Amino acid sequence: MVDLASNTSEGGNANHPIHGAGSSAKWFLPIFGVLVLAGLGYVGYALGSELADAAAVPWILLGLALLIALGFEFVNGFHDTANAVATVIYTRSLPAEFAVIWSGFFNFLGVLTSSGAVAFGILALLPVELILQVGSGSGLAMVFALLTAAIIWNLGTWYLGLPASSSHTLVGSIIGVGLANQFLAPAGSATSGVDWSQASSVGMSLLLSPIIGFAMAAILLLVAKVLIRNKELYEAPKGNAPPPAWIRGLLIFTCTGVSFAHGSNDGQKGMGLIMLILIGLVPTAFALNRTPDVNYLEAYKAASTQVETVLGKYVKPGVAAPADPKAAVSDAVKTKTWTDATTPALQAYIHATSAEIAAYPSVEKLPNGLVGNVRNDIYLIGESLKLIDKQKLLPMNADDLKAVTNYHAAVDHATKFIPLWVKVAVALALGLGTMVGWKRIVVTVGEKIGKTHLTYGQGAAAEVVAMLTIGAADHLGLPVSTTHVLSSGVAGTMAANGSGLQWSTVRNMLMAWILTLPASIALAFVLFIALRQVF
Repeated sequence: MVDLASNTSEGGNANHPIHGAGSSAKWFLPIFGVLVLAGLGYVGYALGSELADAAAVPWILLGLALLIALGFEFVNGFHDTANAVATVIYTRSLPAEFAVIWSGFFNFLGVLTSSGAVAFGILALLPVELILQVGSGSGLAMVFALLTAAIIWNLGTWYLGLPASSSHTLVGSIIGVGLANQFLAPAGSATSGVDWSQASSVGMSLLLSPIIGFAMAAILLLVAKVLIRNKELYEAPKGNAPPPAWIRGLLIFTCTGVSFAHGSNDGQKGMGLIMLILIGLVPTAFALNRTPDVNYLEAYKAASTQVETVLGKYVKPGVAAPADPKAAVSDAVKTKTWTDATTPALQAYIHATSAEIAAYPSVEKLPNGLVGNVRNDIYLIGESLKLIDKQKLLPMNADDLKAVTNYHAAVDHATKFIPLWVKVAVALALGLGTMVGWKRIVVTVGEKIGKTHLTYGQGAAAEVVAMLTIGAADHLGLPVSTTHVLSSGVAGTMAANGSGLQWSTVRNMLMAWILTLPASIALAFVLFIALRQVF
């Protein structure tokens, strides 16, 4: 276990909570080391198998891109996950190093069991044509710019010990890339920038999460004081002794829940970016979901035929499909509008795409030269379907809308998938990152937010709220900040307890929260423009 650059004043105090691993950690670390080695072996084997039959593979560029993407998750691990362990460390519920190892392990499990909804919710912020052209110079500049900007800001705030949000940083980087893409577009072109409707929903989740964390943790602590009349729960730890067994169990449970939820939510961001990299650099292997289900492609064809029939009901008399249906659908997606001509255009586009793959019984049988184009066509169809089943721009009756929703699910299954080895790679990066450089953020959360020592009740209230909030956001496919929810929850319990807040720290946290978005936008904007000169 290592802290890259801890400069805390407690370094010489052996009785401080951040010191002392406990004998159990000595056994846990080798076990986790074996899991890491096994995971790396599996990742290498699975990636090699996927690429065995691929066309030309740009190994150096692929390795560099994957290294940066996993580097982002590694930094995310020691930057964000430190918040999950601060309460169990400062209440002496677990020895510090064992707590970090424990949290890293459950981050690992959270990533492995995640759904992928958050990953593709984040990617929906990106300009559609950059996703469709991810293998081009602009697509590569996009990936490298947003990842590099996010890593730079995360490392800077970590060095200063500020609990800034990796989610916040990544969203800002994506917005910066979108704005730069629009800035470089020729005058009068239809090049898209940021999907502001998606950005607003993501922004609201990031904006509300710290407010929810502060208010709900404060309320929970006050309610607990009324219902649970046990003085030990509301007192600071005495000496080096752990809390009573039931309190200790509660704090360990909530730490575990926050760690698992953090892995499930935050780990998905790296997954989505890695999939963009793989699709762009090795489209023949990763552009389409090579599912083992032999009926998968046939089911897709049947669903597309049904939707063609449904759309035919809504084509107005005398309105024909335009000469270039794909261009018409693309314009509708970029402008988020629906005209009378869009309906026959989408119908014709779906028909043409289905006809293109009709001769092939499975994805594996598609010619290499066709895979990338088919993937882009299906992805663009999926984006256009959002205008119907999400934004309701084409009113339909319930049965017809269900057919569209079913087809949309088949489209997403084809283009929005995450192989198991990608989850394992991200889980390893996030889990290992949790074990490195954690002290800076832990000390800030544990002793620099409030004026008094964190009590058992305060730690439990902040962790319960964080666990439930992050879990709910994961279920809804929305990114939230573990950092903001938990640190604001600690602040809320301090305020509710009348303990007082260290306003210098609170002010710095607020500044980090306010500056993260514009700073990451600016960094990504500049990096994208610079990298467009390289790629």
